[in-house]
Amino acid sequence: MEDIIEEIERLKRERKAVILAHLYQPEEIQEIADFTGDSFGLSRQAARTDAEVIVFCGVRFMAETANILSPEKVTLLPAADATCRMFTDTLTDEVRRARAAHPDAVFVAYVNTPAAVKAMADICCTSSNAAAVVASIPEDREIVFLPDGNLGSFAEEQTGRRMICWRGGCPTHMGLTEAEIAAARAAYPGAPVLMHPECRPPVRALADYVGSTTGIVKYAMESEAEDFIIATEEGVLYELAERCPGKKFHLASRHLLCVNMKKTTLEKVRDALETLTPRVVVPEEIREKAVTALTRMLEIAPVKKQA
Repeated sequence: MEDIIEEIERLKRERKAVILAHLYQPEEIQEIADFTGDSFGLSRQAARTDAEVIVFCGVRFMAETANILSPEKVTLLPAADATCRMFTDTLTDEVRRARAAHPDAVFVAYVNTPAAVKAMADICCTSSNAAAVVASIPEDREIVFLPDGNLGSFAEEQTGRRMICWRGGCPTHMGLTEAEIAAARAAYPGAPVLMHPECRPPVRALADYVGSTTGIVKYAMESEAEDFIIATEEGVLYELAERCPGKKFHLASRHLLCVNMKKTTLEKVRDALETLTPRVVVPEEIREKAVTALTRMLEIAPVKKQA
């Protein structure tokens, strides 16, 4: 493993590359990354660097977002087959039909969507600013929120707005049950439950804090509690341990694991740097429209530390 890491470091220097790793990535991938965090925050961070190559350790829509914000840089996705189970390949056509059925609606797209869907949206949002984005839309406008219906319902709860929420969702978070939260509380009494908003509403109701992945890390850092129950993908435990030495973190369920996020390996990162493949290139006509939706989000609800 040390030999591969040395190769990666050498190639990174030669390629003038920056390595990004989502917080759900395997521990060894987070260890070699220049930046770790949530998907949109990482893409913005990469755009601010003078790197010529972006190596995005995550899933495809994340690399697409990085390419949307930094079209002049080479964007690599080491795990070429890393997709997202929140939606299927038919999502773009489904959104196109929905736009035809609701021509006067404002379409809000979670940043965790393909570039082509961002391009059809009026505005994007992240898990940390979804409520602010929704609240900014005039009350007389119909809103279609996609593709995560659970994040949409969370924004509804926060704003009091009613929306047409997509029926999609993240299987990793949707699978968490009320019984698992109850069992975790019984095993670790007094430990606050920190949860991602992609969980189902009845499960979210049992949480002490609901927020983005980086929001969960921030809460744990600032809390005086010593034990926490974590209700999001298990990869975040690495960042929590790094940021909160001496504190203990317990997964709410052993099923909180995204198989696509675990497809990145050190070998794939090395090979991507060596060959400059697999590349992710968003067509310019799609990129320009997607940038508009992202820019509108930032104008209404700037993203700072959370994404």
